[in-house]
Amino acid sequence: MRRGHSSGNYRNPCLTMHQPWASLLVYGIKRIEGRTWAAPIRGRLWIHAASKVPDEATIKAMEDFYREIYAVDGIADLKFPEYYPVSRLLGCVEVVGCVRREELACWEMVPEGVRLEAQTDLCWLCEQPQKLLIPFEMRGYQGVYNLEKKIYEAAIRGLTPVEGPLPVKFLLPNPQDPFSLKPGSISANVPETRTSELERSSSLTAAIAGARAAATQFSKKVQDLETTPQTNTAQSVRTLPLKSESFEEDTTPSANLSETSNKGALTSNNKEKISPIKYEEITRPSQPSSGGLRPHPGAPSK
Repeated sequence: MRRGHSSGNYRNPCLTMHQPWASLLVYGIKRIEGRTWAAPIRGRLWIHAASKVPDEATIKAMEDFYREIYAVDGIADLKFPEYYPVSRLLGCVEVVGCVRREELACWEMVPEGVRLEAQTDLCWLCEQPQKLLIPFEMRGYQGVYNLEKKIYEAAIRGLTPVEGPLPVKFLLPNPQDPFSLKPGSISANVPETRTSELERSSSLTAAIAGARAAATQFSKKVQDLETTPQTNTAQSVRTLPLKSESFEEDTTPSANLSETSNKGALTSNNKEKISPIKYEEITRPSQPSSGGLRPHPGAPSK
């Protein structure tokens, strides 16, 4: 199994993200995954939620951020996930490209709200979210890594498409080349000095500031991530700036804003604790487990 974010021979690539960013991406609310490094793949990317349980302030900050940027495009009444599972494989998205923050902020072909998600150096463009009907427990690794074959085979059968509040299609400059939408590919189409600045309301400005503040908790090395024993010697988590996405990976034995659970220990607003569902239980449905197999309420079929 490959780990890290160098280019590699990815078969079923997966990325571990913190909550609530991981679920927001799989539910089609978040359309940009922000990183400090370019996306090494195009196509399906599986999304795994790290083991850190998000606090209520972080969840509120990110939900407020997305309410405000969708309001810019006239979308109201967003339906957020009821639960934010941790230590679980959640679903997948299609990565169709990766551009610089300045490019996305000026890209007139995408909605203004998407441009407001440009908060990190490099922005991975994500489409076609799908979620698992039953998120199941697994461990994560640093960077982009391959899912184990038996996990992939169990997960691929449990996917269901998700219709986000405002699906976006990122057009490739060269439809014959899946890597044509890369950093620098659209800079010629927009003035270099132009920034897509809105007449921002006070609520939008506050939401952006709150999301940035929520993301800074991951700008230091994360100590409470999960991994298998062999990854204890893997490279340490990089120091990350303003992550508007779910930035980083499960990398220790226990367990970001416009970019960057089912809580194993649920936060105070959740009604009940959910029994972990492992991929072994899905691959052997005819063998009853002692606790019974129950769907996670955070990923119902709609």
